Amino acid sequence: MTFTFVESDPTETDPLQGELALLEHAISTGPVAQLWEAPLSLVIPRSYLRQPGIEEARAQFAAQGCPVWLRMSGGGLVPQGPGILNVSLAYAVPRGVATWMEPVYLHLCEVIAQGLREVGVETHWQAVEGSFCDGRFNLAWGPGDSARKIAGTAQYWRRAPSAVQTPDGQRHLVLAHAILLVDADPVEINARANAFEAAIHSGRHYDPAKVVSVREASGIDDATGLTETVKTAIRNAIARSTAPGQ
Repeated sequence: MTFTFVESDPTETDPLQGELALLEHAISTGPVAQLWEAPLSLVIPRSYLRQPGIEEARAQFAAQGCPVWLRMSGGGLVPQGPGILNVSLAYAVPRGVATWMEPVYLHLCEVIAQGLREVGVETHWQAVEGSFCDGRFNLAWGPGDSARKIAGTAQYWRRAPSAVQTPDGQRHLVLAHAILLVDADPVEINARANAFEAAIHSGRHYDPAKVVSVREASGIDDATGLTETVKTAIRNAIARSTAPGQ
């Protein structure tokens, strides 16, 4: 099955809740996709809630105009804001994470990579040590040890409800999402991420030299309209694809 595109709700105060609602759309309409942007903010996984002083730090940053949202998927802290594009895909697969985790990641990486190829940026998936929310299925630009992260990915899994469950009870819903650095400033976003990690005394620190934007990787001087160009290219790649497990 191909993807149906769902527009984000501009009235949603917490964009992560709007994204999570894609799982409900997937139950009723099949595979769905959303490409969206968030205001200046940070996003943390639920594991951060175990950190002492986390709520005080969240309140402090919110008061400074940088809310810290909570997401359901794993990984680490990620920055949000101008110049960052979110790609969210939700659909059902016949079995759970042990069987489908890698195919889901590879599909997400491939549709983003196809879109970036249209603007002259070649990427591949690999970990980039020192980058925020590092993982094996980052999209990276550049060769080997000098590769820099351009997109980060994560997943959230949920067993399908009884109304759409298969006889073996193994059907799951997955939210596969990514953030793509289109025209974000690596120094600014990492400074913001590092400030929050310092506020909660986590000991984590991210290197801005380990990430790159589409603008820098493509060599474009004038980034006017770049986010829309990239968004359209990725949307077209998603539209041409078939959701894993369908």
